[in-house]
Amino acid sequence: MDIKRSIEERVNWIKQLLKETGARGIIYGNSGGKDCTLVAALCKRATDNVLGVIMPCESRRNYGSDKDDAVIAGEKFQIPQIVVDLTETKQALMTAIGDNIKEGVVSEYAERMAPANANPRLRMTVLYSLGQARGYLVAGTGNLCEMTMGYFTKWGDGACDFNPIADLTVPEVYAMLRELDAPQSIIDKVPSAGLYEGQTDEKDMGVSYDAITAYCRGGEVSDHERQKIDRAYRSTAHKRSMPRYFPN
Repeated sequence: MDIKRSIEERVNWIKQLLKETGARGIIYGNSGGKDCTLVAALCKRATDNVLGVIMPCESRRNYGSDKDDAVIAGEKFQIPQIVVDLTETKQALMTAIGDNIKEGVVSEYAERMAPANANPRLRMTVLYSLGQARGYLVAGTGNLCEMTMGYFTKWGDGACDFNPIADLTVPEVYAMLRELDAPQSIIDKVPSAGLYEGQTDEKDMGVSYDAITAYCRGGEVSDHERQKIDRAYRSTAHKRSMPRYFPN
């Protein structure tokens, strides 16, 4: 990949989207991670009207390193940031749902992840509310590895108006970040969705980003890894599709 050329092409694509839609700018969720930092840097090159929203929700990491890195990234690329604390909102939602979430639960994992996945859905509600008020497009921040594994929340971080990095593997994301001189703390940190304490992407998926990248790019992957990725891709197909409408 020609990194410089790819960056230029993505920036021009974003400029064209803004022109076509008549949007006044772009808003994105800033978790202090690699993907949102790259998206922010690309968007900033396309327009000065970019706003980052830092949205801590329950996890201590959200209030610590994630928030710190989010602020650093905003300062690096001269993008204004606002903070919307969603912890009390999440707690109020869970109180309203009450014990209903436990009725008919299919597994311990489902019982744990159902409330955890409320976090990205609340965040996307914030982004669309603020984006609509400003006339801004909502930028997506999922990479190809995550898309392939279905490692995102349906109607949460998987929702967006456009995504300029959905075709990039994780190593390619890092290559672009280095080219754009992104903060080293963001490049060095272990990727995590930050939905609960101790979470990491690779631990959750049970397969490394290197293996997923090889799978996506036609490289060598062990039979075990290929089976695991194949299974994840099939079972999460619904996340990559629009809703089914009768009669199709």
